[in-house]
Amino acid sequence: MAKTATLHRAARLPAGVAIAPCFFQIPDADADAGNLYQVQALPVGPFVPRDGREMSVDAWRIDAASAQALIDAFRATRTPLVIDYEHQTLLAEDNGQPAPAAGWVRDMEWRDGSGLWLTVELTERARQYVAAGEYRYFSPVFSYDLRTGAVQRLLMGALTNNPAIDGMAQIAPRAAARFHLDGAPAMNEHLLALAVRLGLDASAYTDEAALTAAINGRIDAAASRVSALCQQLELQADADDAAIGSAITALRNRTAAPDPARYVEIGVVESLRNDIAALTAQANTRAVDDLVAPALADGRLLPALEAWARDLGGKDIAALRAYLDKAQPLAALTGTQTGGRRPTATASADGLTEDELAVCAATGIAPKDFAVQKAA
Repeated sequence: MAKTATLHRAARLPAGVAIAPCFFQIPDADADAGNLYQVQALPVGPFVPRDGREMSVDAWRIDAASAQALIDAFRATRTPLVIDYEHQTLLAEDNGQPAPAAGWVRDMEWRDGSGLWLTVELTERARQYVAAGEYRYFSPVFSYDLRTGAVQRLLMGALTNNPAIDGMAQIAPRAAARFHLDGAPAMNEHLLALAVRLGLDASAYTDEAALTAAINGRIDAAASRVSALCQQLELQADADDAAIGSAITALRNRTAAPDPARYVEIGVVESLRNDIAALTAQANTRAVDDLVAPALADGRLLPALEAWARDLGGKDIAALRAYLDKAQPLAALTGTQTGGRRPTATASADGLTEDELAVCAATGIAPKDFAVQKAA
């Protein structure tokens, strides 16, 4: 685990913001991580300089909650934080020397018990320096509130072997301009966290007033949408989440009544269909009766053929009507040859009576065949 060394004098800014470098030993890289290093940036607060020098606050402070706000603000920006050599980014204006990057901060996390840790990507050159032991320490630069000592932003970092940076008092004004602090009051960490939750880019706002206005705009827009939803659901504008959820569920479950001028319930249609079928069957039966009864009476239809005729009429009454229209009445079946007197029973050569012979004549069956069937 990285070990905290001496923390150095904080350079004071005019309006409650300070920049303070500190340093931590760089651990050996994970063999499987390539050029990625896990580096401790800040210890669990409160923490103070070891040499007891004068400070504007009794201690610097960072805890899990404030660290999360710091992490959220970092992740809300697209540009990674630079790591240079010996804080040359802050010194370049005075000494005129280039300030090449040694790496970049890719991510942050809070670890209970040890503090704020960074995932650092070092350049190949910097990695070789560290592997060879030519650079051993990581020195972050952060801003903090002069009233409370609360760490607010991690600004940059550096590889260094000499944490006691000369001229730290002169670095502060340039660092303020470099990181757009400009002596402005420290940005409220809770506002930053809220901005991240609302999807705002906190780095686009230079002061609390602008960020607060943007946050309020998002909140007002959300409230307006909720109010419009409540109106559509026929709820009070101040309805709570439970009431809105219940109204939406009821709306999903409710089936709108159909327009009676355009739609009929399926049950009514089925009932009408059954009634029509029954009436049609009754009418067809009556029509079949009207055809079959006269045909039986006048001999156009034999009693043995009645069932067949009714079945045909039930399926195709037109076919039954056509059959009966062509059939000829049988006088033998509609009258008597004796004028109503009982005839003398005589038998033909085949042993058939007059009535049986009449049936043979009507059906076209030979008397001889009929006699055979009769005997059987």
